[in-house]
Amino acid sequence: MTREHGRVPLVYSEEVADALAEGRPVVALESNVITHGLRYPDNAATARKVEDAVRAGGAVPATICVEGGRIKVGMTDEDVERFASTPGIPKVSSRDLPVILAQGGLGALTVASSVVAAELAGIPFFSSAGIGGVHRGAEKTMDVSSDLIQFTRSKVAVVCAGAKSILDLNLTMEYLETHCVPVVSYRSDDFPAFYCVSSGIRSPQRLDDERVIARAVENHWALGNNSSFLITTPVREEDAIDASEVDAAIAGAMAAAERDGVRGNAITKYLMRAVDAATEGRSSRANMSVLISTAEVGGRLAAAHAEFVRESA
Repeated sequence: MTREHGRVPLVYSEEVADALAEGRPVVALESNVITHGLRYPDNAATARKVEDAVRAGGAVPATICVEGGRIKVGMTDEDVERFASTPGIPKVSSRDLPVILAQGGLGALTVASSVVAAELAGIPFFSSAGIGGVHRGAEKTMDVSSDLIQFTRSKVAVVCAGAKSILDLNLTMEYLETHCVPVVSYRSDDFPAFYCVSSGIRSPQRLDDERVIARAVENHWALGNNSSFLITTPVREEDAIDASEVDAAIAGAMAAAERDGVRGNAITKYLMRAVDAATEGRSSRANMSVLISTAEVGGRLAAAHAEFVRESA
């Protein structure tokens, strides 16, 4: 099904279109993890496992990408395979989205652009393993992820495992507080740090009841806010990496990056590879695990939200 939103065409897969028409829960997913994460064919296999996890949680997955000047809401198996095996597909954040759409090529959406697309598509829930944040040294570089900026603009509930330890997580939390973006930890006291169970930072709110979370999400928007609602869920204990081990790897990698002149967009990949090397590949396995576990929780929360909205109508 194709629907115009202004001049931007949204193309829905049949499964997603039917679910939205019937008021069933849908969870949006980013396509950037397919093209800029694991190598082929592991990236394609993981993308399918993430979608299966959303279904296991009780919702319909909608992995979103750009192709032919259109936003595709719900990628087919053929789409996933093509994106997973085609080199050079650009990483598209929210600022890049209008240009890539105008050019008519392929584009893999990040957290920021996926949140834009999810709101346009009428999908209130989005799941990602980890969000961007304020980078270390941002007081000098002004390096703040566009994810945080977009959360102040898009009415979408974002389910994630917090943010990566390579970021300045204290400043990330300060930014979210300043911009009045709610942060709720689901069945956890702390704000998680991607493949670490805890960042060491206490979460502003803890909620254990899925229905209460659904009510809180709706209350946020009913109060006139046009921003996101952030819900965190930690990686499973058995798959987690010890925070002290990650911190030590990051400290060494930061010094090496400074020495080698690595900065800007290149720093994230540089640091993540350094952590993977220091943990002998365990961080990559934890990365895959957290993608799947977060998607399953996202499916459960989206299902609870859809039920709450249906009963409240």
